Amino acid sequence: MAVEKRLAFSVVQFLRDQIHCAALNSDEQESLEVAIQCLETTFKISSSDCHLAAPQPLKEIFLNSLLKNDNLTIPETSPSAGDIERAEQLKNEGNNHMKEENYRCAVECYTKAIELDLRNAVYYCNRAAAHSKLGNYTEATCDCERAIGIDPTYSKAYGRMGLALTAMSKYPDAISYFKKALVLDPENDTYKSNLKIAEQKHKEATSPIAAGLGFDMASLINNPAFISMAASVMQNQQVQQLMSGMMSNAVGGPAAGVGGLSDISSLIEAGQQFAQQIQQQNPELIEQLRNHIRSRSFSGSAEEHS
Repeated sequence: MAVEKRLAFSVVQFLRDQIHCAALNSDEQESLEVAIQCLETTFKISSSDCHLAAPQPLKEIFLNSLLKNDNLTIPETSPSAGDIERAEQLKNEGNNHMKEENYRCAVECYTKAIELDLRNAVYYCNRAAAHSKLGNYTEATCDCERAIGIDPTYSKAYGRMGLALTAMSKYPDAISYFKKALVLDPENDTYKSNLKIAEQKHKEATSPIAAGLGFDMASLINNPAFISMAASVMQNQQVQQLMSGMMSNAVGGPAAGVGGLSDISSLIEAGQQFAQQIQQQNPELIEQLRNHIRSRSFSGSAEEHS
C-alpha cells in the first residue's frame, strides 16, 4: 500500500497546484477540492505526510516519460504553402502575446503553429520561452531539445535551454548549453551574461555555507518571508548558544587579536544549523524562495522572438 499512498499523494499535490491555476473557474476549483478530499479519505493521507512526496512532481515525471518515449518524427512530406503561411501567422500572434505577457495564449499559438509545421525549430524554441515564463521549465527543456534536434546550429535554442536548466538549479548542464550557444554566436551579450550568472550560482551552490541552504543567500536578505522566518529561527535556544559562542570568540576569545572568529567551522556550523531550522519549521518556504529568486535571476527578459 506504500506505493499506492505515494502515488495518491503525488496526484493530490498535482490537483492542489491546479486549484491555483488562473484558468479554472470557481466551480472547477471546487470540484478539484472534492476530488482531493475523496483521495485523502480513501488512501488515508494528508498534506502533512511529506515523507510520501516523490523526488519530482507528478507532472515532471509524466513529461520526462513522454520525452523518453516520444521521439520527434518529422513528416517525410513538407506542409502545404497554406499551412506554412498560417503557421507563421500563429507564430506572430504568439510573439505579440509574449510582448503583452500573456504567456498561456502564447503557448497555445505556438502549439497550433507546430501542429501545422513540425519541421520549424523556431516554433518549439519560442514555445520554450513561453513555458519558461510560466515556470514550466521541464516543458521548456523538452521544446529546446526538439528545436536542437531539428536545427543543431540554432543558438537561441541552446541559450533558452540554459535558462531553463539554471531555473531548475541544474547549473553544470546550464553552463554547458550557454557555452554551446556562444560557440554558435560568440558576440551575444545575453549568452555571456547568463553564463556568468549560471557559473556564479554553481559556485555558490557548491560552497560550504550555501550547500546548507541550497540557494543564494544574498538574494534573500530583502525578502519579507525570509526575514520573518529568520527572526523565528533566531528564537531557537541552540542557535542562540551558537551565535553567543561565536560572538565571544570574536570579541575576546583567543583569536580576537588575529581578526575575529576562532574557527571558520563555527560559521559553517551556524549556517547549517540555520538551514536545518528553516527546513524543519517551514519546508514550503524553501521552494517558494527558490522560485522567487529564479524569476529575478536571468537577463534576456527583453530578448526578441524569432
